[in-house]
Amino acid sequence: MPSIIVRRYPAQAFDALVRHGLHPVLARVYAARGIDAPHQLDAKLSQLIPFERLKNVNVMAAKLADAIRADRRLLIVADYDSDGATACAVGMRALRAFGATVGYLVPNRFEYGYGLTPEIVRLAAAMPLPPDIILTVDNGIASVEGVEEAGRLGMQVFVTDHHLPGDRLPPAAAIVNPNQPGCGFPSKHLAGVGVMFYLMLALRAELRARGRFTALPREPNLAALLDLVTLGTVADMVKLDDNNRILVHQGLQRIRRKLGCAGIHALLQVARRDFRRTSAYDLGFAVAPRLNAAGRLDDMSLGIECLITDDVSRAAQLASQLDALNRQRREIEADMRDHALSMLTALPVAEPMPERAAGVANAPAAYSLSLFDPGWHQGVIGILASRMKERFHRPVVVFAPGNEGEIKGSGRSIAGFHLRDALDRVSKRHPGLLLKFGGHAAAAGLTLRADDFEAFRHAFEETAQALLTPADLAQCIETDGTLEASELDPELARRLTEQVWGQGFAQPTFWSRFRVATQRVVGEKHLKLKLERLETRIGAQSPGMPERLHEAVLFSCTAPLPEIIDAVYRMEINEFNGNAGLQLILDHWCAPGDG
Repeated sequence: MPSIIVRRYPAQAFDALVRHGLHPVLARVYAARGIDAPHQLDAKLSQLIPFERLKNVNVMAAKLADAIRADRRLLIVADYDSDGATACAVGMRALRAFGATVGYLVPNRFEYGYGLTPEIVRLAAAMPLPPDIILTVDNGIASVEGVEEAGRLGMQVFVTDHHLPGDRLPPAAAIVNPNQPGCGFPSKHLAGVGVMFYLMLALRAELRARGRFTALPREPNLAALLDLVTLGTVADMVKLDDNNRILVHQGLQRIRRKLGCAGIHALLQVARRDFRRTSAYDLGFAVAPRLNAAGRLDDMSLGIECLITDDVSRAAQLASQLDALNRQRREIEADMRDHALSMLTALPVAEPMPERAAGVANAPAAYSLSLFDPGWHQGVIGILASRMKERFHRPVVVFAPGNEGEIKGSGRSIAGFHLRDALDRVSKRHPGLLLKFGGHAAAAGLTLRADDFEAFRHAFEETAQALLTPADLAQCIETDGTLEASELDPELARRLTEQVWGQGFAQPTFWSRFRVATQRVVGEKHLKLKLERLETRIGAQSPGMPERLHEAVLFSCTAPLPEIIDAVYRMEINEFNGNAGLQLILDHWCAPGDG
């Protein structure tokens, strides 16, 4: 059973925020997330880190401006996830507005795999009008062979990426990546779409200096692309540092005012989300999965077309197709999840797994999960890895068949285990085992020979045991403590919902002991509750004074709750029939003494 802990926060930061007039609950929430001054909460575009601080961005902007002036053909090569699709859409929209001749190519993950491979380069060269310049988005930093192949075929390559580089950089004409050696950009957490947006800011400045826009009524408004930047940033689950929060906040404001692109609004509509109240959660868990479904099951060109069209009816048609693909993806995922669970016995989540766990490395206490089935779908293994990681709190790598004789893996990790670095360690200690790999701390991809699965499973488990401790495997639910009766307040809830929350800047949760006054099933799969708070601290021996009843919801649960529960919850405003009131969303509950 996960343990419930309270986030710590620096008292000095809390005091400083309170002195500046912040509500004490907001002050402790922000202080626990690294905020120590009110200016860090300023979401004005003027507070963005200047683009000039990105290494090579002015060099690449000048080269692109030269290419536009010479009417050279540009080709964007995108990744097949939401970050890559939005980055491609930002590039297509901005470059067209700047007068460039530009197209795009997104690799089919099942035929070509990830990145600018030599095969993709040759595919580009075989186009009826082959490009003069290839511009990568959300990929390319590891594409040494692909860039070399482009050079042999007479094409320049400009790389924009945010992934961690390997030991060798590709020989591109220019590279813009905040994580490349020597880049002093303070935010290392830009998504691929964020990097592309910054490049377009630099290119606009370069074109402005050259007088490119003097004959136009107005120069292109790049703020109109912030809805795309927001979607890609949220979908890629990069850390929402100060800079990313500005981008996401500004993009959400545009979406809520219906200033976003037709495609995003169409995707919100098929997901039955009200654009006027769009949150980062809506983008991450309703819009992004539908966009990603194209790359997982079909061709991400479908998603990119949805994002670059200005035709409302065409956007609606494409969004409907994406929605259908997402329903198909959910069915495939459910089958794969059931199969994966059937491979495993019931596993404790707070202790190392026992040796008897089927399908797990043969170690006395397995610290990782490596799973493979020849019938699994390559486009869904990342989701399955995420689900298994959440269930068992272990680093997980799930494999499906790839090219002949190969299997492709997608991994997800827990805090304290940098997945890309772990794979690098495996690669160095077992030369030739990994055919290719790349990724982040929390997510990564790799390719093996099918016959090497068992060897990888043992090597990955060996690495996990070397880098993790039993304490790392103990799942904890972090909260922001308890709230006083007066703080369970709609106005405070409204102020909390106005902030941008997400990866690395977690939405606040609180805990209390409640008496379940009433409960009923709604929508055939959720519990609607009325709760009476009994305690302000878990573990107290006697009930406190009765308080008013609070509306609450527990999603995806129909089993009746006991009379007394300890609950972790979020506060939100529930608007129904023109009335707005406080509602608690339960994220976790347990009987007193079990959590």
